[in-house]
This record gives sequence, C-alpha cells and structure tokens, in this order.
Amino acid sequence: MGRSYGLIRAAGFLFLFACGCHAGEMARGADIGWLPQMERGGYVFRDHAGNKADCLDILRAHGIDTVRLRVWVNPSDDPRSGHCSPEEVTRLAERAHRKGFRIMINFHYSDTWADPAHQTKPAAWADHDLGELKGDVYDHTFEVLSALKKRGVVPEWVQVGNEIRDGMLWPEGRMSASPENLADLINAGYRAVKKVDSSIKVVVHLDRGNDAELSRWFFDSLKTHGARYDVIGLSYYPYWLENQKDYRMTINDLGENLIDLAALYDKEVMLVEVGGPSDQPEDTKAMLSAVIEKVQAVPKGRGLGVIYWEPQGARSWSGYPLSCWGNDGTATDALDAFLVEKENPRHK
Repeated sequence: MGRSYGLIRAAGFLFLFACGCHAGEMARGADIGWLPQMERGGYVFRDHAGNKADCLDILRAHGIDTVRLRVWVNPSDDPRSGHCSPEEVTRLAERAHRKGFRIMINFHYSDTWADPAHQTKPAAWADHDLGELKGDVYDHTFEVLSALKKRGVVPEWVQVGNEIRDGMLWPEGRMSASPENLADLINAGYRAVKKVDSSIKVVVHLDRGNDAELSRWFFDSLKTHGARYDVIGLSYYPYWLENQKDYRMTINDLGENLIDLAALYDKEVMLVEVGGPSDQPEDTKAMLSAVIEKVQAVPKGRGLGVIYWEPQGARSWSGYPLSCWGNDGTATDALDAFLVEKENPRHK
C-alpha cells in the first residue's frame, strides 16, 4: 500500500510525517476541542526544547495522527464549555487536515456537553417532537459534514451522539424509556452521514468501556430496534471509577469487552476517549500503553484506534486533571505511549 509524505516545521526543525493514512493502520488520536480557545486566550505551547510551537506539530511529534472534534449546535462563548460551533469546527478540521491528520467528528446534538448525566436538547429544538428531532439530527449532521466536504475534508469517522448510555435528546430519545426512539435518531444521523459520503464510518459511543454488562444491555437493545452504525466507540477512565482508580484492576475487563463486542455484534471497535492524571505521567503512560495493546489485540484487525481526550488541555488553563500537559507548557511523558512502535495485528 502506498503512502504520501509531507513536511511540518516546528521550533526551527522540519519533521517528516505520513499522510493519506490507510484504514488498516491503527489510529492514535487526540480530542482537541479546547485548542482554539487556548490559543486565543494566549496559552503558549512549547516543545521539549522550550520553544514556542504549534500544538498540532507537538502532537504529531508524539505520534498522534488523528484528531477528534466535538460539534455543538448553538454554543455559548464560554472558553471551556462553549465554542465548538459548526463554523469553528470546520475551520479546525481544515487546519488539521492540511497537516495530514485523520479526522473524527463528534456530534453531541446539544448546545454544550452531552454525557451520561446530560443529554439536553439544543435550545432551538427544545419544543420539537420525535419526528421533528429526527429531521433536526439529519439536517444538522448533513449540513456540518457538507460544509467540511466543500473544504476538502471528509472525516474518516463520525460519532452520532456522545456517551449515549441512556440515549440522547432527552426525553424523547432516552434509552431506558424509549429505545426505539433512540434507534430512530441514530438512524437519522447515519443516513445523513452516508448521504454526504458513504465511506465515512458511523460510530456509536458508550462510556465505561470496561463494563461488559452495560455494553451488552445497550448494544443488544440497539440491535433489537434496528439501529445502524459501523463502529462501537468506548470511553475508558479508571480515574473516575469508584474504588477502581488503578487501571490494572480493570484493564483486562476492557480488553475482554473489546474482543467480545467485536464478535457479538460483528463491528469494529475503538477507544474514542481515554485519560489519566496529568500529575502522574508515568502511570498514565503505562495505562495508555496497556490500552493500546488491548485495542491491537482485537482479532481480525477490528481494533481501530485509541484517542486521548484533550491531552493538550493543561490543568493550569482548563482545571481538567487528566491532560498530558505540564505547567511549563510542554507535553508530559505520558503522551510518548503513542510513539511506541508495536506489530499491528490489523496488517496480518
């Protein structure tokens, strides 16, 4: 398989990077939704020599080849819980694409954070019934992806919803109350994605990737109600697991769950969010390396990749404890886990 190459300049040095990545290569990624706001606020990113550098170049130098970008419908201008509008995401995606990064777009279908505890409809959709919401999901998804495609950016993956354990667009799309409605909403997003470009893989995203019981309940229901998607996306945050903060207590559960999900539902699988404490970089690096190994171990090359959530989101700026950035503006050693070259079973 052929590969093209490009050059980036950072801190006075030229770095050779691969572009035109293949589906057979495991993605090593970073969610970077805060990056534009950090830059506008004057945050200075530095390479290990202490020189000011483009954060994307620093990530590339640490082995990152993929970026994940969240989209909110009508967000506020809050630097930490706003922005990420369709227009802003289009600009950031184009910037990353020009540097050779693979792209994942993550639709929250909200004006701010959507997660297991919050799936609030955008204000503009607040009074819409299920039929209208399906149209909203289709139109919003189609419009954002069409704008990207016009700029020459076709994402490799698109998430329809973010950590939708109990569904999205509550109350109409709540999983525990109306799983058939959730399937309809996922299918509306799926149709929009495939209408823009049939090569894009649609991801459905669930939290607690080590929890097999939760995964079976959720994906069995989607199967029963005819939800359409291509990839199972999971989050894995030992830091947030009560009494299980040491990743060694749950990493084997994660690995077994990845293998089982791929086999049971005949899907590819991916860790779309992972993170560990920024003040424990060696432990976080070990955790991240173990996660990468578990994804690589999924049979038949169905483990697609690992994406770290906001590695550049330094705690000094964001207050977030699970970045890979230190107080001096440089990446911690945790991020070097992505540099380790291992045999990739996707090539077998």
